[in-house]
Amino acid sequence: MYVLIGGMGGIGSNLAKNLLKMGHTVAAVDTDPQACQYAREKIGVIAFEGSAVNTSVLLEAGVRKAGAVIAALQEDALNLALVTLSKHYGVPQIVVRMSDGDFAEPYRLAGATHIISTTELTLNRVINAIEYPQVDAMMHFEQGQIEVLKLSIPPNCSIVGRSVAAIAQDPRFPSGTLIIGYQANAHEDLKIPNGNTLLEDGSTILAVTKPELVRQLIDFMGLCQS
Repeated sequence: MYVLIGGMGGIGSNLAKNLLKMGHTVAAVDTDPQACQYAREKIGVIAFEGSAVNTSVLLEAGVRKAGAVIAALQEDALNLALVTLSKHYGVPQIVVRMSDGDFAEPYRLAGATHIISTTELTLNRVINAIEYPQVDAMMHFEQGQIEVLKLSIPPNCSIVGRSVAAIAQDPRFPSGTLIIGYQANAHEDLKIPNGNTLLEDGSTILAVTKPELVRQLIDFMGLCQS
């Protein structure tokens, strides 16, 4: 995937390193010439000197072909502008770093797909947002040995109309994965399902699994993007 990062400070640089290791093509935009030079020579990403909220710079940096944009600028107002422009250019995944909680709703309205507060910012959360856009939320336990996923079930999902027991017995369902929560719709409380619980489209599940099985679970549910 072509990932464009706005801002090559400490967070942007570390994200670039990790995304490169995962096989993504990474481009960066920063106003600081030294940050761009470091990004090119030390990290190995494509770096463009200029403002990440300048349309000419964004177009030169390839925003139209980006599968994801990460807005990691220092100021929320600038990040909001980058989110808005990324949405305008049709970027499917827009991850934004938020410092001021008052920007949460403006970010959503502007088109951010993932909003990550600096108070809870970790590299893993941003990486997960890029790798697994189908996951509404993901929490780590036991030093990352266990993942709890919140997943929405769309109409075309393979598990619609099936019981929890039937899903668990399906050989394609990741071994050791458990569905531990079920919410039929946003207006109902989350409940603990039993084997007879039928999963409906538009509902939400909580599933526990191992990190290495997250992709297999998403594939099983038919949520993978092409």
